[in-house]
Amino acid sequence: MRRFLLSFGFLVFLAVFSAAFGWNYLERQFSAPGPLPELRIVLIEKGAGTRQIAEQLEEAGVIKSAFLFRAGVRIFGRTMSLRAGEYSFPPGASVNEVLEKITSGKTVVHRLTIPEGTTSREALLEIEALTTLSGPLPPVPLEGTILPETYHFSRGDSREELLKRMSDAMTDAAAELWENRADGLPFNSIEEAIILASIVEKETAVAEERGLVAGVFINRLRRGMRLQSDPTVVFGITLGKAPLGRALRRSDLKQSTPYNTYLVDGLPLGPIANPGRESLKAVLNPAATKFLYFVADGSGGHAFAETLGEHNRNVAHWRKIEPARRATAN
Repeated sequence: MRRFLLSFGFLVFLAVFSAAFGWNYLERQFSAPGPLPELRIVLIEKGAGTRQIAEQLEEAGVIKSAFLFRAGVRIFGRTMSLRAGEYSFPPGASVNEVLEKITSGKTVVHRLTIPEGTTSREALLEIEALTTLSGPLPPVPLEGTILPETYHFSRGDSREELLKRMSDAMTDAAAELWENRADGLPFNSIEEAIILASIVEKETAVAEERGLVAGVFINRLRRGMRLQSDPTVVFGITLGKAPLGRALRRSDLKQSTPYNTYLVDGLPLGPIANPGRESLKAVLNPAATKFLYFVADGSGGHAFAETLGEHNRNVAHWRKIEPARRATAN
C-alpha cells in the first residue's frame, strides 16, 4: 500500500510539474517576439472563425504558428471576443499582442478631409472614390448641409453613415455658433448665415481676411447694396456640378440666375458651397469695419476700400498686374 501511495504521489507530482512546465512554455511562446519584420495590415472578414483567422495570420507572416494562436484563444477564453476588421500589426508583435489587438477591436483608422468651400457634389465624389467604405452612394446633399473637416472611419463603414456624420457636424456647429452671434446682423436665421458664409468661403482663401470680407458683405446688406460676388455668378452657371473652367465674362454678370448677386437683391437663393466653421464664425461675428468694397491685390489677398473711388483705383491696379500674374502662372 505504501509503495502504491508513493507511486501515485510521484505521478501526481509529475503531472503537476508537467502542467506547470507546459504552462510556462506556452506563456513564453505567447510573449515571445513574432516573425513580422515590418508593420503589416491584415483584413479579417466578418464571419471568420478561430481556425480561419489563425491560418490567415500565419500565412501573412504575423505569427509563427496557427496552432499556438488557437491554443491561446482557447486557454484565455477569447473565442467569442475575436472581432472582424482591418488591423495593423507592428514588427515583432507577439501572439499575445496580436490576440489583444483582435479582441480589442482597435482597427485601422482611415481619414477623409473635406476642404472648406467644397461643393456637395465634390464631397460626394471623394466619398465615392474611397474603396474602404461600403454601401451605395447617397444622393447629393443640398449645399451648405455638410461641414468641411477631417473625418475618421474604419474599413467597411458605410458611405451613408459617413455622410450623415458630416451633416450632423454641420447642424451642431451651426447651432453652437448661432447661439454666440453678434447683435444686429442683417439676417434672421442660421440658414441665411450659412448662405453668406459660403460666399465668404469662396471669396477668400486667406484665413485672416474672413472677418473683413464678412464685414464688407454685412455692411452692404445693411445699406441695401447688392453683394456683387463673382463666385455666386459662377455657381449660378455651373450649379456646383463642375468648375467653370474659364474666367468670368462681362456677359456672365448679366446672366439672370437666382444666384447672381449682381442682379439679385440681398442673399442668393441658397449656399454656393459648404462653408467651414471659421467662415460661419466670421459671418456671425464679423470684423467691425467701414469697408464696402474689395478686389484681388495680386498677392493672394484683397485690397479693401471704403469708397467707390478708392475701390476703382484698386481695380485699375489689379487690371494692370493681372496679365503679368496670369503669364507667370502659365
